[in-house]
Amino acid sequence: MEARKLDTFTSPCRPFLKWVGGKRQLVPDLVARAPRSFGQYFEPFVGGGALFFHLRPREAVLADANERLIRTYRAVRDDVEGVIDLLRGYPYDPDFYYRLREVAVDARADTEVAAWFVYLNRAGFNGLYRVNRANEFNVSFGRYVNPTICDADNLRACSEALRGVNLLVGDFASAVESARRGDFAYFDPPYVPLSATSCFTSYASEGFGADDQRRLRLTAAKLKKRGVRVLLSNSSAPFVRELYSGGFDVSEVSATRAVNCRADRRGAVKELLIR
Repeated sequence: MEARKLDTFTSPCRPFLKWVGGKRQLVPDLVARAPRSFGQYFEPFVGGGALFFHLRPREAVLADANERLIRTYRAVRDDVEGVIDLLRGYPYDPDFYYRLREVAVDARADTEVAAWFVYLNRAGFNGLYRVNRANEFNVSFGRYVNPTICDADNLRACSEALRGVNLLVGDFASAVESARRGDFAYFDPPYVPLSATSCFTSYASEGFGADDQRRLRLTAAKLKKRGVRVLLSNSSAPFVRELYSGGFDVSEVSATRAVNCRADRRGAVKELLIR
């Protein structure tokens, strides 16, 4: 299998979205556990894409169950200037925020979906993406001082990194069906809550429960048998430790998280990296 190739980029590249549970702070730990060379890269829970944007592999499949998120990635890849033009006209204003939040965005073009998504992500409280069972975005307006709504240079750099990347909407298992020996798959699913007060609500209306976590473990084991290199992230909950107790290498890392109903329980927590 041909080793991965990295393109030469003209500017630094970082995630253009804030993402709860994002992996920017853990990128060094992830890279230390990733294979030094690989064929195609797969990330079925792409979220903010911190590891992807760090590695910038030439051949990649990025997927997510959140259709609006993937449509946003597609627009940044295919029409970044259109996204930038729209964002530059969006003021940081609560009245505008709540009007835009109510837009029936799914019927709009990908470029409009992307501008909607990025604006609400940058202007909303704590960068949360949360929807109700009707798939209606319901995060309140954030209170920031001069937030960056449109980082044009980084959006262009991300567009360059996404060039040629296959972007899919769907289940994590179907996203890795084409993975073969020598490829690398990184899974960063919605975490198993550490406690009832974690408030780690799903970013998708259908949620991600214990049966999904078990199915993910089975998918990872099948990939391993095919010779695919696999890396996973999850919480340090006992359920996760038990799930990956056999056939996987499990290590602890420390991460700072702010998703908890109780302020006194926010801060550094232990997370698991599994390979």
